[in-house]
Amino acid sequence: MSHPGYNFTIHMKIVRSKRKTIALIIEQDGSLTVRAPARLSEKRIEQLIIEKADWIRKRQEWARLHYPTPHRYEVGELFFFLGVSYPLELVAEQRLPLLFGNSFQLDRKFQTYARQVFITWYREQTRQIICERTAFLASQFQLVYGNIHITSARSRWGSCSSRGMLNFSWRLAMAPPEVIDYVITHELAHLKIPNHSTFFWKYVEQLSPNYCALQKWLKENGDRFNL
Repeated sequence: MSHPGYNFTIHMKIVRSKRKTIALIIEQDGSLTVRAPARLSEKRIEQLIIEKADWIRKRQEWARLHYPTPHRYEVGELFFFLGVSYPLELVAEQRLPLLFGNSFQLDRKFQTYARQVFITWYREQTRQIICERTAFLASQFQLVYGNIHITSARSRWGSCSSRGMLNFSWRLAMAPPEVIDYVITHELAHLKIPNHSTFFWKYVEQLSPNYCALQKWLKENGDRFNL
């Protein structure tokens, strides 16, 4: 999309759904994803993009400086697990496509599909960690939750539905344990207060006194947890 007079060109895709609001998301490659209500006109979307041109350019520059180079899945590349980075090794003929010890060991014959292999592995690790820690923390806080779902969300670490269903991004397995606990605690707190009011944050502080530092750490480092 190009707008004469604005010196502004951008690669964009529009995703429509039943949502009520419009969201502009700068992807890691600098492209723009517009999440819009199903009936919102393209003219209104284009108008909003023009209005937000300066913001989009700044976010694109930020993405260029902060988003890591996509993995090539070659020997020596580093991958995070529980806040620590481990190197990748390529091996031959192992019982599973990906194994983890003091390093990640990827069977060479799966190198072409390495990203999906890693996602599958992280998704399972996240499920195990989240289920265990959520049960423990909910018991401590005397809160009752519904089912837990592991999602592919990129802009949201967790969420809580009105029915008490908890959703968490598979990328959380890359974060340090104390950060994972904060995200879980945040979503558990929504079981009691379903908004981000002052009362909500005071309640989060009761459950996680150090939440400000953990929240800040996640905002500053969370973009590194990608494949």
